[in-house]
Amino acid sequence: MKVDILNIQGEKTGRQADLPEALFGVEPNEHVVYLAVKQYLAHQRQGTHKAKERNEIKGSTKKLKRQKGTGTARFGDIKNPLFRGGGRVFGPRPRNYEVRLNKKVKRLARKSALSSLMSQERVVVVESFNFEEPKTKNYAEVLGKLGVENGKSLLLLAEQKKNILLSSRNIPKAKVCVATDLNTYDIMNAGTLIISEDALDAIKAFA
Repeated sequence: MKVDILNIQGEKTGRQADLPEALFGVEPNEHVVYLAVKQYLAHQRQGTHKAKERNEIKGSTKKLKRQKGTGTARFGDIKNPLFRGGGRVFGPRPRNYEVRLNKKVKRLARKSALSSLMSQERVVVVESFNFEEPKTKNYAEVLGKLGVENGKSLLLLAEQKKNILLSSRNIPKAKVCVATDLNTYDIMNAGTLIISEDALDAIKAFA
């Protein structure tokens, strides 16, 4: 699968990148993508939520009033869940939100996500570049030349490039990551996938 390689000015360089069909040309499996995204989002949750129940509230256990003869409902102690400041009934408790998936399932989900973007012509390959100093303006200009300044974008690099990372982090819809850290959620969340030429070998390893 041949794709034109662009420079950071958005112009064709006359060279083409060979993207593997096994990675960018498979039939997308929507359910597998759903499972991978569900796992990613679940793993972002700490699960440390906790509400105090009746036996954990600090307060007197004395009965507030006599059981009968008052003309109103019977009361227990001040920690009754019906009272303000009382314990909570069936409140949240700490739990683990981990979702397990087989490696083959996650690999298929990543292939499906990449193939889905490719079929919609939302994959761009650019020649390797870097900045001499971190400037948001520089990265914004690159996105503008590539025509993706108004949408979400994900730039894949072969390795961490500090100046590019610092230049992009103030742009809300722009994300930069190393190719080896690529996951299904980031792919599906990106409007356009921008692949640096030096990251192609790392991506081909996913196939």
